[in-house]
Amino acid sequence: MLQNVNDKTLIKKSILGIKKLADELNKDVKIMHVCGSHEHTICKYGIRGVLPNNITVIPGPGCPVCVTTQKEIDEAIYLAEKGYTVATLGDMYRVPGSEKSLMQLQSEGADVKIVYGIGDAVKFAKENPDKKVVFVAIGFETTAPTTASELLSLNNYNNNEDNIKNNKTIDNFHILNCHRQTPPVMDFLLREGTVNMDGFICPGHVSVITGLKPYYAPCEKYKAPMVVAGFEPIDVLMSIFLILKQMINEEAKVENAYKRGVREEGNIVAQKIINKVFEPCDVAWRGFPVITDGGLKLREEYEKYDIHNIEELPVIEEKINKACICSKILRGEKLPTDCKLFGAPCNPMNPIGSCMVSDEGTCRIFYKYHNKL
Repeated sequence: MLQNVNDKTLIKKSILGIKKLADELNKDVKIMHVCGSHEHTICKYGIRGVLPNNITVIPGPGCPVCVTTQKEIDEAIYLAEKGYTVATLGDMYRVPGSEKSLMQLQSEGADVKIVYGIGDAVKFAKENPDKKVVFVAIGFETTAPTTASELLSLNNYNNNEDNIKNNKTIDNFHILNCHRQTPPVMDFLLREGTVNMDGFICPGHVSVITGLKPYYAPCEKYKAPMVVAGFEPIDVLMSIFLILKQMINEEAKVENAYKRGVREEGNIVAQKIINKVFEPCDVAWRGFPVITDGGLKLREEYEKYDIHNIEELPVIEEKINKACICSKILRGEKLPTDCKLFGAPCNPMNPIGSCMVSDEGTCRIFYKYHNKL
């Protein structure tokens, strides 16, 4: 266990170790991460600048806001236009849809609320029974437990005989479900992606919930080294070192370099809550086709909280700016600096693509740390 993850001596040793292994490999190596927080660390501390020329770390689809499709954003906008109170996290508020964002729609008079989480949205629905409330539920395995937990509590509340008898049930709350699962997209990238990757830095936050088990199958299937990493510079460097070491030894295994936060089995309680409310489903990600088991859908007992079972939402044709390369950035094929829109006109105050909105978005991170790229 590292006592000081920022120790400069350890960082120097890690960089020297990486350079030694890179020289020994003597070939180009591409490693992908799927976590916005990892990209934040890499850019903030200029990690790419200290890596050998033959070692490339590629940002992938690690931002839940970024991978939410324009179709789902347009559905939220449609519901707001129809009179629903749309409750959303702050980042989703600014992501452009086909014609406008929820923020722009609010300026036109629509009832759009920024909340800290689903709990605030449920509370608002309870206090305002005359309003129809929809919460835009986004995120990976890290936020899915929160959604599941709230729906469990809400379902128990609504099934309580006293609440039913006294007409106190909360019948005006639903979710627009946009949850995703991370390991299936990693499998897709190894199987179908156009970037020939040698290994993955596995997401730390997601792994806190999932543990290591979901990575075993793709690691074995594609012989791709996978290392779970934390979020300090030494964590990222150590994960790169371990991946290169596996390659030198002609190994492919799942390693945990974030033992202070991630256990082999993950968070069993959170997993049980997710599995009680959700089940895997096939779903498209922004920039990707439909990914097998890439999403989570509500189980039959909880389907009544899915807005799709209440409203017949129209099919809205996506109108993505052809000059925007967010899809290629999410697939690891391009970097933000390859985009003609990057910086001007696309910037955090005027986001044209989803990757420029969230603090987890690759374009937003590159923009923030442009002097270190």
